[in-house]
Amino acid sequence: MSLLRYHKKIETNASILFGLGLVVVSIGGIVEIAPLFYLDNTIEKVEGMRPYSPLELAGRNVYIREGCYLCHSQMIRPLRDEVERYGHYSLAVESIYDHPFQWGSKRTGPDLARVGARYSDEWHVDHLTDPRSVVPESIMPKYRFLKEAVLKPEDIQAVVIANSRVGVPYTDEMIEKAADDFKAQVDPDGDWEDMVARYPKAQVRNFDGQDDLTEMDALIAYLQMLGTLVDFSTFTPDPSR
Repeated sequence: MSLLRYHKKIETNASILFGLGLVVVSIGGIVEIAPLFYLDNTIEKVEGMRPYSPLELAGRNVYIREGCYLCHSQMIRPLRDEVERYGHYSLAVESIYDHPFQWGSKRTGPDLARVGARYSDEWHVDHLTDPRSVVPESIMPKYRFLKEAVLKPEDIQAVVIANSRVGVPYTDEMIEKAADDFKAQVDPDGDWEDMVARYPKAQVRNFDGQDDLTEMDALIAYLQMLGTLVDFSTFTPDPSR
């Protein structure tokens, strides 16, 4: 009965309830925040991660502009059903160069964290042009206009510079060569070796099959890269993270 009396007193006294609530929130905050003061880094370093190539970066901007994250997440949680469907759970380091991140919160469509190399370029072109031609039940809108939206290589340098200013480690050479690397990634017959040296595992080809360098090229280059940079066959989680 004494406990019940104290409980009733707390519930009926706003000042006491607020004070005790503040104590509970403070304890929870300390538990969450205090470790950050003595950990050197909360994100484990994983071999293979690199900044986006200029073409991938342009494709990511198209992805953001069209609001793709509203229907597609890019975060696989460490749950059995998600891992079996989408692949290895997402690592924090895979979003380290994302401004903003594309984790999302809704899955009208499937998670895209590991979509890279899962489908052919031709499939992506057909899917973006007319989603229901490859997925009859899809409610995704058509993005055929991306094939007609020609990109200007000279515009990409400013985008790379903007990302470098918010912490993405683009070197002076990457910034200087941004326009050249942008064009080189869609020209398998050109001089693309230096571009791949700067951006390991960057895929080089004409992604949409057209002569012009378009937003369709850029978006498919971005999608085909997602989830391909980390070699999960050799990845061992750091138990301290």
